Amino acid sequence: MSLITDTPMTRPPLSPLRINRDRLLHRLDQLAQIGAIEGGGVCRLALTDADQAGRDLVVSWMRDLGLTITIDQLGNVVGTRPGVEAGPPVMTGSHIDTVATGGRYDGNLGVLAGLEVIETLNEQNIQTRHPLAVAFFTNEEGARFHPDMMGSWVFSGGLSLEDALAEVGTDGTTVAENLDRIGYAGAVPCGSQPVKAFVELHVEQGPVLEREGIQIGAVTGVQGMSWQEFTVKGVSNHAGTTPMNLRHDAGYGASAIAVAARQLALKMGGNQVATVGSIQLKPGLVNVIAKEAKLTVDLRNTDSTLLKQAEAELQTHIDAIAAAEALEITAQSLARFEPVSFDAAMIDSVERTAQALGCSVKRLPSGAGHDAGMIAAIAPTAMIFVPSVNGLSHNVKEYTAPADLENGSNVLLQVLLQLAEVKHLGDGSRLD
Repeated sequence: MSLITDTPMTRPPLSPLRINRDRLLHRLDQLAQIGAIEGGGVCRLALTDADQAGRDLVVSWMRDLGLTITIDQLGNVVGTRPGVEAGPPVMTGSHIDTVATGGRYDGNLGVLAGLEVIETLNEQNIQTRHPLAVAFFTNEEGARFHPDMMGSWVFSGGLSLEDALAEVGTDGTTVAENLDRIGYAGAVPCGSQPVKAFVELHVEQGPVLEREGIQIGAVTGVQGMSWQEFTVKGVSNHAGTTPMNLRHDAGYGASAIAVAARQLALKMGGNQVATVGSIQLKPGLVNVIAKEAKLTVDLRNTDSTLLKQAEAELQTHIDAIAAAEALEITAQSLARFEPVSFDAAMIDSVERTAQALGCSVKRLPSGAGHDAGMIAAIAPTAMIFVPSVNGLSHNVKEYTAPADLENGSNVLLQVLLQLAEVKHLGDGSRLD
């Protein structure tokens, strides 16, 4: 899907408008107080009381800015500023839920920078041809309910509302129950809100921009992702009396899978990565051979063919481990997303806008999943990255310098103005 040809993506000069950095930082700080944890981080799991409080705060800011607020059946929230013409909005946004040991920028920056763009336009009485919208999507992180990017996936039609609502979380309750409990089970049908274009500002969550001294990332797409949970069943027995060659050790089987996944990624090289993020053993005793193990494997690649190759080769290794150790190993898919390429004209716009603002810029793929990867199925989409100090994210020490937050927000402002097409100021004079 590409942009319509009459969108003035390359028209100079840039608007003289700039966002208010102090106001953006203040909102980031206020939101970070909700679910604050030791070390400066945030725990605001999806659809918890903390998430409700965060949602209430952001919605109150949307109301203060005069936005029309809609909430769909999965709790996705959209605040829209009207344009001179009716029609699908140019949208920005991200998410405000976090992982259990999250930082204050992941997701939150994209939402609050969108509100800052709206307030900047309001201050100057600037009207746009097309509506502008700021959205935050439900359960992007997938930390409490699988899969991640749930809200934007349902919003874009890739996942059914029924499946999402029925998902059981880590505490045994469902998405539907929690949406009702916190008051965010909206009435707007999912998939009924068309989008003209979508731009998401996000911290990189990786080390590339900082390491290379680059200020802005023009994101080319999102890696494909395969999440699987493997259950390894063996035989529980005495740790001291059972000879090594007579064991059916589920713990060893899980460890062998973890090693195989890492070796596979190293052998394939390129953009292939593999992560074992969770292992649990039963009965979990120091002197008992494990009878069962559960582990997760996260495989990612920017190339669909190579991702499928990694999945197949890992399964071959797992079959060999099961046969050699007389173990029963079964797999369950937790989530799977094909790689996503963003709109070429939108990527160009981010790159040229950053350069015009005096920022260094690099094209790069995203190693993490994002809401933009889901919205790309229904609208021309782009992402803007700003550096993460030491590449840290999903960590209480996540940090992006104020100057970088400002740079990214100003690139977002200018790209949105180009897409929404500035018409005139409140006094009737043209800005462009």
